Amino acid sequence: MSLKLGVNIDHIATLRQARREAFPDPVDAAAVCLSTGADYIVVHLRKDERHINKKDLAQLCKYFPGKIHLECSVEPAMEKAALTYKPHSVCIVPEHPGEVTTMGGLKFTPAVIKRLASMIERLHKKGILVSLFVSPEPSDIRQAAKLGADIVELCTRDYSEATSAAQARKRLQDLALSTLLAKELGLQVHAGHGLDYHNVLAVADLGGVTCMNIGFAIVTRALFAGLPTAVNEMKGLL
Repeated sequence: MSLKLGVNIDHIATLRQARREAFPDPVDAAAVCLSTGADYIVVHLRKDERHINKKDLAQLCKYFPGKIHLECSVEPAMEKAALTYKPHSVCIVPEHPGEVTTMGGLKFTPAVIKRLASMIERLHKKGILVSLFVSPEPSDIRQAAKLGADIVELCTRDYSEATSAAQARKRLQDLALSTLLAKELGLQVHAGHGLDYHNVLAVADLGGVTCMNIGFAIVTRALFAGLPTAVNEMKGLL
């Protein structure tokens, strides 16, 4: 049984924003991805809207109901956007000023836990599934379950940046054990961050993960092979 594939199209919007043009349109990219193998479209709405913006989110949720997976921080403005446009699911991620990309899983400080609890409750009331982006650590997975999340997305950054085969094996073991724990606690398991055409197979082979969320590798492959081929090749690996 193949894993589901969530294609992150943020960098389609990054290209558009480089010239402040109306194209390439993320809506067009989403249509291509969904017609050529993607199961979901992933977008990260950041506070500075440096790639995906609220207009994009509104259009994507309108034209592809049940297919949009929104990544956002715990900031009230991001929660408001999620509640307004009602994507299929929301993955709550940490966000820090100046970061190039998300740097790791959520840090469950008392303040963050309190904020997450209220945000998760409000999202659930709107029928939106909630995912938490977490490091593959038992304590973080238990906390996600305690907060009532539906899904954990395991951060694969450490695995994807491993500098030796031994280190990669250790990171894969961490992911495997975290997946088992999450499933025992009744959570769905997604994985993402730094996955590409060369390293994704080992994670796919772990078992228990239901969806891979991948963006940068697919968009960069699309520059040379075309977006339909890039999506289809990744889906084929899964």
